[in-house]
Amino acid sequence: MSASKIGVYGLGVMGRNLALNLEEKGIRVSVYNRQVSGEECIVEDFLNDEGSGKNFQGAGSAESFVKSLETPRKILIMVKAGKPVDLVIDELLPFLQKGDIIIDGGNSNFHDTNRRVESLSSKGILFVGMGVSGGEEGARYGPSLMPGGNESAWGSSKSILEAVSARAFDGSPCCAWMGEGGAGHFVKMVHNGIEYADMQLIAEVYYFMKNGLKMSTAEIGEQFSAWSNTELSSYLIEITAEILTVTDDDGLPLVEKMLDSAGQKGTGKWTGVTALELGVPLPGITQAVFARFASSLIDLRKQLSNKLDGPTPEIPGGRDEILTVLADALLASRMVSYAEGFHLIKAAGDEFGWNIDAKSVARIWQGGCIIRSELLKVIASAYRNNPNLEHLFLSDDFSSKLQNLQYGWRKITGLAVQHGIPVPNIMAALGLYDSLRSERLPANLIQAQRDFFGAHSYERIDKPRGQFYHTDWKRKQ
Repeated sequence: MSASKIGVYGLGVMGRNLALNLEEKGIRVSVYNRQVSGEECIVEDFLNDEGSGKNFQGAGSAESFVKSLETPRKILIMVKAGKPVDLVIDELLPFLQKGDIIIDGGNSNFHDTNRRVESLSSKGILFVGMGVSGGEEGARYGPSLMPGGNESAWGSSKSILEAVSARAFDGSPCCAWMGEGGAGHFVKMVHNGIEYADMQLIAEVYYFMKNGLKMSTAEIGEQFSAWSNTELSSYLIEITAEILTVTDDDGLPLVEKMLDSAGQKGTGKWTGVTALELGVPLPGITQAVFARFASSLIDLRKQLSNKLDGPTPEIPGGRDEILTVLADALLASRMVSYAEGFHLIKAAGDEFGWNIDAKSVARIWQGGCIIRSELLKVIASAYRNNPNLEHLFLSDDFSSKLQNLQYGWRKITGLAVQHGIPVPNIMAALGLYDSLRSERLPANLIQAQRDFFGAHSYERIDKPRGQFYHTDWKRKQ
């Protein structure tokens, strides 16, 4: 029996679909899953079901799994992030040889990936931390892949990874090398942070239409469907339109029967924490995480809904006019979320010495991934024109588009505040826009306060940067 070109360890939803995708591209695949005592054999079930009659080789042990692969061996691990990844590595290590490649395709923390790259490099094993986006469908038919780690692994794994990835707007593979260490998983983390913000913004607009404009669920779905053919076109807009058409057994919209408490798996929180550590303003993405926290406070919100008063969330006026400016507010806020994410990627690249190509990131996010959208055309163009762009707001095309959306953005924010409709992410995005366009901010007063109570010192606008001063404020009075 011929050796397999790659092995997939872990046959959960993502693992089995990636395995099917690989095999469909003409690649022989070995599959293995740790056997849990008392459970049916997952490998046998897969081979007898989706894998039946296809070019797969099943393995009953870690040793036979490794031995079934051609050298240098390439093993894609698809298990839960954290300790399970380390356990799998420990299980495989006794059977690996120098030059073999382990690819972690889970949502691992980039700090863990940094550690694993270094640790395995000392043993001669090449480790790749690869972000995978697209969910079950993407894994099966073409995900966006963000590999990083030990670059020596890229040459022999590139053709396989590119073959199974989605395609960008220009037809190129949605797969590119992100950089050394944890760069791949870092980019995937930021992708998920943008995803959090985008989902929250869409939810806020849905809520605005439902409560402010008193639109039915079907009407809101029709509006999202119409927007999917405009500049707002994106995967998340498209699936939102579909979600709002689904009814329960009684014919009522299913979404309206779902508990309004959003879950999370941690990547959005990691994005916010990393931004805090690097000193990068990320109000839209972090606010989206806080919004999920707030949604989980079901009992507290129920109590306060009967205790705290507010205006009636019903907006008078022409619906069509308001929907037009609502679309502008949504587009502008989404643009800010992407700009935040790319700003964080730039800052991390500078901090950790990663040479992440922002243009490549914008390209590989154009297909397969959850945040794929028309906006990525504008973003990719901005980085083609200036690969060293510090912030997307500095791009003439990007900033011009944002400025043209201002009227609607501000009108919706004002209407929401006036009528008591919570739109925290739209407000956070506008707040960042106004902060970054302000040559002067009130931080001078904050510095004065810090110097007053803590003698922390301050810089002056009439002196060179880097010179610090302290004032005895009480004596000056």
